[in-house]
Amino acid sequence: MNVIRGEPHALDRIGLRSGRHISSSAVQPLLGSGSTPRIAIASADKVLPAILLVVASVALFSVSDVLAKLLRQSLPATEIAWLRYVAFAGLAVVLAGRGRFAGLRPRRPGLQLLRGLFLLGSAVFFITGLAYLPVAEATAIVFVSPTFITALSVVFLGEVVGIRRWTAVLVGFLGVLVVIRPGGGAIQAATLFPVASALSWAATIVITRKIGTAERSETTLLWSACTGLLVLTAVVPFGFVPPSFGQIGIGLALGLCSSVGQYLVILAYRRAAASVLAPFSYVQLLSSILLGYLAFQAVPDHATLLGAAVVILSGLYTAHRERIRAQKRLRQQ
Repeated sequence: MNVIRGEPHALDRIGLRSGRHISSSAVQPLLGSGSTPRIAIASADKVLPAILLVVASVALFSVSDVLAKLLRQSLPATEIAWLRYVAFAGLAVVLAGRGRFAGLRPRRPGLQLLRGLFLLGSAVFFITGLAYLPVAEATAIVFVSPTFITALSVVFLGEVVGIRRWTAVLVGFLGVLVVIRPGGGAIQAATLFPVASALSWAATIVITRKIGTAERSETTLLWSACTGLLVLTAVVPFGFVPPSFGQIGIGLALGLCSSVGQYLVILAYRRAAASVLAPFSYVQLLSSILLGYLAFQAVPDHATLLGAAVVILSGLYTAHRERIRAQKRLRQQ
């Protein structure tokens, strides 16, 4: 990854990500079901709880990733993703039911299906990569998604990006190259999976922006969840490995962790602005390193840490530029 103010049915932002990192550029297009996102200036007594909620959420994302890597040792990526989507779709149905399933027919079904497919791709690519990569390394690479979002927004949304933001995009790519260390080996090839995950997530966000306010957010959530679940249900029988009851429990647990993590993000962004909270999402890299060590005794090397630092700095600068642009738009209104 991908959160929010205080309007009804805010839980629909669970559709932000079926996985991990949420950047401010991912947050903005999904902030509201109204016309223009409105983020109130948070009071000081709300900022600290919001930060703690973000930190708790990214810790849950790391737990979800570690559980996925654990299952990846014995189950196919599509099967793990299917278990995750069972939890995701169940939550989507519950939230849609709160609105008595009103207005859930999409006005732009093609874009909704496309969004659901890219969201699914983001999850499957990441889980596939976990079979070959440490959790921290895969997480570091996925943090390049804000740079992809910037580039795709120029091509498909016609956004104007200045030289400073393009420089941040380039620096982000360089950071990923430091982590990947292209050399043609098996590990280097495996790093393409989290890169594909980040690109798929960026496409998901761009499509979400393209949909804009034409759809209710509950509609987008339900269609994304059901699209992914239906596709996975169709492909899971191919190469199916009968899971044990324990593996089913772990799969549902990772889906629950991911969903609860998103819920905490929602609560956080109802209390404070994205520009304040976005930097704390990078705590996920620390939690991924810690949990990866505890679960698999994996320690990232110096190149991974250096590349991750470059990617994070690029993302922070991109978020900073987004904040400046938002302030300029507000002054012009």
